[in-house]
Amino acid sequence: MNDEDLRLAPRTRAADLLTWAAAGQDRAPVAEAPLRAVLALLELGEGRMHDGWPELTSDAVEHLLYERLHLYVQPAPEEDPLAYGDAVRLLVDHQRAAKRLNAKRQERLHAEAEWQGEVAAGLLRRADLVTWPRLYAVLLHAHGVDVTDLAAVRDWLTGFAGLDEEERLAGYEALVPTGWLDEPDEQGWGPGRVLSVGMATDGARRLLEQGLMRRSYRNLAELTALGRPMPDELAGGFEEFEAAAAAVALDLLGEWTVPGLPRLLVEEFPELAPEPGAEEIEAYLAQLPPE
Repeated sequence: MNDEDLRLAPRTRAADLLTWAAAGQDRAPVAEAPLRAVLALLELGEGRMHDGWPELTSDAVEHLLYERLHLYVQPAPEEDPLAYGDAVRLLVDHQRAAKRLNAKRQERLHAEAEWQGEVAAGLLRRADLVTWPRLYAVLLHAHGVDVTDLAAVRDWLTGFAGLDEEERLAGYEALVPTGWLDEPDEQGWGPGRVLSVGMATDGARRLLEQGLMRRSYRNLAELTALGRPMPDELAGGFEEFEAAAAAVALDLLGEWTVPGLPRLLVEEFPELAPEPGAEEIEAYLAQLPPE
């Protein structure tokens, strides 16, 4: 076990995979950022790992591209959303070359990753599936903000926070006719939609935090078997461990959307990205008309 494996965040082997791909003949290039996201999300899922690589199955591919990807990633306008499916297919080929897959399974997984990748690209446009980091990443791009400049991102969020609720909702609505997102539904943006985005955001982040902790516990079991000492991140109390996982989750969410944005939304602009608790959800449901 490499010491890098003791970190909460996955040590993806994207660079190794890209080097391997570059050495092949007639292979289309795969973008690094989607590849890193795919490898990290596969590792943080519930599938098995072998020698630092995710073990690919039909269930793992579907779980990633259909159920998880749209919770976390927001490609920039110049990035191809189909690149996530391309990244999975590259991993399939690599695992075939490493004799982890036979030719029949390689062909089947290739086909599944291709059509599931197309489905995933469509899901990334659906306004009813966005989370707050993804939605604000789209807004920042739509308004021409330099997303590599954290100060510029903070300044834009400050200005947006100065708008009233109706103006902010109008800002979300404006993403549809300009082509950034598809129409959420006939009701558009309102309190119910804001509530659902907040719930999706809370659930997605908690799933990510749990995946990070699972990864550390899995590595701890291996350390114990090897007779090695417990890493610092697991040596403290559970509350400290949870806090560390929460911090790393925000960093990863930023890596997959806009760097620093998820942390800003949680720590400095929570009013822009509300995540309702049980009381808020019950209060909203109580004021709905009976069916």
